[in-house]
Amino acid sequence: MLHTIIEKNTYMDSVELMKLSKELSHFSGIEKATVMMGTAANKEIMEKGGFGSEKLTAAKANDMVIAVDAENEDAVKSVLRAVKEAAEGRNKAASGAAGQTVIKSWEAAKDLGGDYNVCLISVPGEYAAAEAMEALNQGRHVMLFSDNVSLEDELALKKAAHAKGLLVMGPDCGTSILGGVSLAFANSVRRGNIGIAGASGTGIQELSVMIDRLGGGISHAIGTGGRDLSGKIGAITMKDAVGALEDDSATDVIAVISKPPAPSVRDELLGVLAGLTKPCAVLFLGEKAREGTGGVRLAGTMEGLARTAVELAGGTPRDLGGDGDGLKALPGAKLIGLFTGGTLAYEAAYLAKEAMGIKEESVHEMGYILRSENGEIIDLGDDVYTKGKPHPMMDPSSRNEKMKEILAGLDRPAVVLLDVVLGYGSAKDPAAELAGAIEELQKVRGDRTAFVVNLLGTEGDPQNLFHSKAVLEKAGAHVYLGNSRAVKAALEIAGYALPDAPLKAAKLPGAIKCAGASNAAKELLQRTPAVINVGLKGFADDLEKQGVRSVHFEWRPVAGGDKTLLKALNFLGHYEFKDGPYRNIDEANEAVIDKVRGSLPCLVDVIPACEASDVFGHGKLLLHAGPPIEWQEMTHPMQGSCVGAALFEEWAATEEEAWALFERGEVAFMPCHHAGFVGPMGGITSAHMPVLKVTNVTGGNDAYCTMNEGIGQVLRFGAYGPAVVDRLRFMRDTLGPVLAKAVKTVEGGLNLNVMIGRAIAMGDEFHQRNIAASLVFLKEVAPIIVGLDIPTEDKRKVIQFLANTDQFFLNVMMATGKAVMDYAATVEYGTVVTVMSRNGKDFGIRVSGMGNEWFTGPVNTPKGLYFTGFSEEDANPDIGDSAITETFGVGGMAMIAAPAVTRFVGSGGFYDALETSNRMCEITIANNGMFPIPTWDFKGTCLGIDIRKVAATGITPVINTGIAHKIAGLGQIGAGTVNPPLECFTKAVLAYAEKLGFNPN
Repeated sequence: MLHTIIEKNTYMDSVELMKLSKELSHFSGIEKATVMMGTAANKEIMEKGGFGSEKLTAAKANDMVIAVDAENEDAVKSVLRAVKEAAEGRNKAASGAAGQTVIKSWEAAKDLGGDYNVCLISVPGEYAAAEAMEALNQGRHVMLFSDNVSLEDELALKKAAHAKGLLVMGPDCGTSILGGVSLAFANSVRRGNIGIAGASGTGIQELSVMIDRLGGGISHAIGTGGRDLSGKIGAITMKDAVGALEDDSATDVIAVISKPPAPSVRDELLGVLAGLTKPCAVLFLGEKAREGTGGVRLAGTMEGLARTAVELAGGTPRDLGGDGDGLKALPGAKLIGLFTGGTLAYEAAYLAKEAMGIKEESVHEMGYILRSENGEIIDLGDDVYTKGKPHPMMDPSSRNEKMKEILAGLDRPAVVLLDVVLGYGSAKDPAAELAGAIEELQKVRGDRTAFVVNLLGTEGDPQNLFHSKAVLEKAGAHVYLGNSRAVKAALEIAGYALPDAPLKAAKLPGAIKCAGASNAAKELLQRTPAVINVGLKGFADDLEKQGVRSVHFEWRPVAGGDKTLLKALNFLGHYEFKDGPYRNIDEANEAVIDKVRGSLPCLVDVIPACEASDVFGHGKLLLHAGPPIEWQEMTHPMQGSCVGAALFEEWAATEEEAWALFERGEVAFMPCHHAGFVGPMGGITSAHMPVLKVTNVTGGNDAYCTMNEGIGQVLRFGAYGPAVVDRLRFMRDTLGPVLAKAVKTVEGGLNLNVMIGRAIAMGDEFHQRNIAASLVFLKEVAPIIVGLDIPTEDKRKVIQFLANTDQFFLNVMMATGKAVMDYAATVEYGTVVTVMSRNGKDFGIRVSGMGNEWFTGPVNTPKGLYFTGFSEEDANPDIGDSAITETFGVGGMAMIAAPAVTRFVGSGGFYDALETSNRMCEITIANNGMFPIPTWDFKGTCLGIDIRKVAATGITPVINTGIAHKIAGLGQIGAGTVNPPLECFTKAVLAYAEKLGFNPN
């Protein structure tokens, strides 16, 4: 039975998931299993693999899809446990090994500065071009390991890079060595004076390893990607690479290797090489070796190229000895070449065609380089085999399966020609995995099959060259240290020999003056690179092993892979205002932030709500939390709050009359935010309820919030019994008037910035924990109250109420956040969130550049800890205006400020709180230095939630909240955290982009 589980907004890179999928398929009770990210390409692969479902169709690019065909629920649970453990292990690793920095955004990459001069990108191909362009725009060279990048995108990237004086190595660039640092797939080779420029990956590896064996050494090896010498690209990177090597003082000889180039590109490149001052050794696969002419010598094999380069560098190539003793012929055998390295496959195919006398053009469909009756050679690293799967150099199992498949259908003898590539980036022990498959096949086919292996590696490689050789030979393979040697041996076994080919004079085009290297390219080769690794974590680990300064970019698809949203984000990122006070959106956002930082909120009064706004002067009206909502759509606690308000206002004498009043539609509703108010939980505010008046002195604007009722049976959680109404009347008749008199004795009111600054240093985050701020407030007002000319009993009751109400300051903070963010919203530009609110049905946000327009999505239910006897099944969906605190940068955004509350709201502890606040920095613009957090090394609270960053990263704000029972009157049943739906932010991004003229088509 097929089970599909969607883990929302949970990202792991493709190689990790592919390896995990392979492991899961071997679990007991599992027919087949796969774990992939929900990209369009991956969903297509899963559907073809028999995992199609409605849930799969609904998955987004940032969702992890777990699809399991299992016998029973227990088997599914075992899979889910394994996935969870893998994700947790990965998260711990990603949090940063000793000495390794982890970032999660290009914004963070900008902060690293230009010292980090190389970006190694290995993300899925459909996203790779955009990430590479971002790296170029930051002034960094790019090594683009990713494949499945369009030729059009490659051309655009390389033109952009050339114009900036930067290099784009790739796409589909598996190998580069810069200043002795191995990037992606590369071997541990000796340093020296030979520089390599290669339009191939394993070609560079084979060449560099062979140079090492012959006694030479490598200064640098610059990969260009296999299509760089095509007619459309025109060798842009290759020409820039040889120009850089020409100007590099550590390089005396340049070796160039490429798969067959376009004829016009070949001639132009040879002309450029002829115009260099340094000697060059060149191999265009498939061409014969030629006698040297001037400074350019043309080789016929990779070993021949290596020998020529060593000779030009002034060395005498070592004698590597002969190979091939003891080979047993297999008459009538078919040559089967299964390569993980494309260049190795090309060389094998050309040598085989020459030996077999095959004249037709190479066949490229399905990775075939040669396909004839007597010989087939396949490049298993071709895009067709790596789409949705790891490269076979990383996971050799796919080749083993292909080998078994081919030999199972072959009724004649066979010579199987293979490569085993060691070095950084490759599998931990590829020789052992291949050896096991060889032994298994020999049991079936006996002496009808010979296995010949080119073992590509050095003694310094992590996998141990001689151990690998011994393992393969023990399994019965003939092992050679060199591709052409292995190919010749395989051909000999199959009954073929390479014909002798006398050298002919080379005909080279006229010299073309090399343009030389840019300053950025020169600098790249003059010092050890510092690398930002974007994608596969293993590449970052390899850099760390080499002692290289590196940062791992924990990447996930921008905008969840939504192409329209991505276009809108790019549009907003480059938009410039034609008129108005700001040049661009970033400048407008800074203006919003400046207003927040410059605000001076003061508590100046406590007044009846009807005195704060004239909206109450037109019949029965209640203000409510969140975006607009009708009575029939309200959750039960909000309706209960309405009933309590009706009883308080004496619109009805009994509960039954109050319910009937609302059912008849006699009461109008309005969001608190529409009238300058905010309200906790249900947010219900009626005309005669006392409200805190906070004035933003800087902006001259006011904001209002009801006072906190304390705990137990309270209106905000939907209670409406006599005790609730009595308390509201006490607040109207005593608490409100006493506090009004007290705060009005202070000239200008109570400075709330000062109170907030003190309380955050004492461990409050101002949404779930307000005890310090409430005590600071009591410290300020208690002496004033004691001195008022009012009845002693009133003084006692008010001070006792404040002392008993740990959350009293929450409502003060809500009014503060409203006053500050309303002032910030007077900047009618930009992408800063100025309101977040929820009504139990919809979560809504407002944005500075979109005025009072609401952007809504379905509200979520909080996750957290529950009081004894309650569970998530009892919880009401998220509700209340109190998320204005998070909009202001406190609450869940400042989780690290309140270690004492982290477990209460469902966080695991201090380090989870730290991770939460660090994550919130990724979606905010700045920090508020007025409110430094001691437990965060005195960094200020996060400031300015940017809808662009939320949409791009898929990270939504964390909101600390109380959890209400879904039945009115049962009150708070727990506390936890909740996230807004991403939909609110993506809607806002698209709306703002369209307002500025964006056309998605």
